[in-house]
Amino acid sequence: MTMILYDADRCPYCARTRIVLAEKGVPYDAVVVDLDDRPAWMIEKNPPAGRVPVLEEDGWVLPESAVIGEYLDERYPEPPLLPADPAERAAARFIVFRFDDFQRPYYARRRGEPGADEAFAPGLDWLDGLLAGMPYLTGRSFGLADAAYLPWVIRARDLLAIELDRWESLHEWLERVCLRPSVAAEVELVAALPR
Repeated sequence: MTMILYDADRCPYCARTRIVLAEKGVPYDAVVVDLDDRPAWMIEKNPPAGRVPVLEEDGWVLPESAVIGEYLDERYPEPPLLPADPAERAAARFIVFRFDDFQRPYYARRRGEPGADEAFAPGLDWLDGLLAGMPYLTGRSFGLADAAYLPWVIRARDLLAIELDRWESLHEWLERVCLRPSVAAEVELVAALPR
């Protein structure tokens, strides 16, 4: 039984899934999807837009990176990427749930919309405040909440030239997690993306 990941290098949502798969040590085959010319079969796998990532196993199809992450954590329980304590687990899920508040201003910044820098800064402030009180967004150890935000933080730094030094806890967290092979691979992939 082969797991297939419908993937795109430039997609940060796919990066979430790649990080989780790497953390779990789960082998998979990647099928690269051209995001500028999505094939009809991709739209059938995840209607109506054919978004990636999509995980497929023996004809069973699962889209949406946050759902895929939780599925993989339950299916492959070692190492766990959510805390055992119910309150800590709920807090990590809450952070993932609030992701839309972070990504909207990120994409506005990427599109160069007026005022986007000012709109994106509060999201970085929020992450910095969380990380001032705990070593990882997931709590005491690296997990799904970290994987949920990392692709955008890496891209903000490396593709949007946002200096993260002013967010000390966020900057230290990023330096620390970039030592993990799963994250280092994403940093390398982002460095190779066309500008």
